[in-house]
Amino acid sequence: MTDAKRIPAFINPESGTAEGARKALSAGPFDIHEVPPEDLEKRISEAVEAGHPRILIAGGDGTIRTAVEVIAGTGVEMAVLPSGTLNHFAKDHELPLDLDEAAKVAATASAGAVDVGRVGEHLFHGTSSIGAYVVFMRIRDRLEPKLGYKISSFIAGILTFFRMPTIAVEIDVDGAKRIYRTPLLFVAVDERELKLPTLGGRVKGGKRGLHVMVVHGRRRARIFMLALDAFSNGVREASRAPELDAFIVDRCTIRMRRRHTRISFDGEAQTIDTPLEYELERDILLLAGGDTAVSAGVSTQRS
Repeated sequence: MTDAKRIPAFINPESGTAEGARKALSAGPFDIHEVPPEDLEKRISEAVEAGHPRILIAGGDGTIRTAVEVIAGTGVEMAVLPSGTLNHFAKDHELPLDLDEAAKVAATASAGAVDVGRVGEHLFHGTSSIGAYVVFMRIRDRLEPKLGYKISSFIAGILTFFRMPTIAVEIDVDGAKRIYRTPLLFVAVDERELKLPTLGGRVKGGKRGLHVMVVHGRRRARIFMLALDAFSNGVREASRAPELDAFIVDRCTIRMRRRHTRISFDGEAQTIDTPLEYELERDILLLAGGDTAVSAGVSTQRS
């Protein structure tokens, strides 16, 4: 990379890791911009339109999804400095979690193409869900300012379990219709694992596609035991249970009785119109230092 080409780096100044992100990026070839979340989409769009070949995003999974929606399909490379609570995106794509190491990768590593998911006009890089998890998020987000993330998550999990809301869905997969009454429907980019300690992570070397998992049945205790079985034995074993269907497809349609529904994208909720048209967008995002570039034997140096 030439000295004339510096990488725009966007940091959320309200983040608890903002100071660490600034420090990690300060020694590298980055132009650092502190941008509040409500202005991030606009600022990234301006950087794309300005012709920058690579843009860095410092933040968690929700912040990264905002960037993905702007950058995917443009030919611009995205670099990531993982500075959120869980950092699922970085873990899924085997990016360093250490901020100094992540900054080095962001500055020098070649980019590999990765998949993202689409539902309607929205993109997501990891997971989307309908039902109980959205309820869990609403409770957790209400409690978190007073109790913190971990305690809020614990309480929200208990309350969601006892409420166990269910929704009626019809799923079109390869021309076949499947009808469910479900408390939870989960769609992920590429094959996922439900086995501890890699719960929810991408299966290394797994199948490409949308991994759709649907829990059905109304017996709360049985569903709870199914979840424990999935945690202990993994998705392949759990998928044999009668209360859990799992399949990997390139696209599917989810129909519901309601005209609008609230679903989650990468840990953030949004209300969108139904039916929900999910589709895998293959190789649409260029990611600096992602596992695709490494596995393809791509050089890790940019010029």
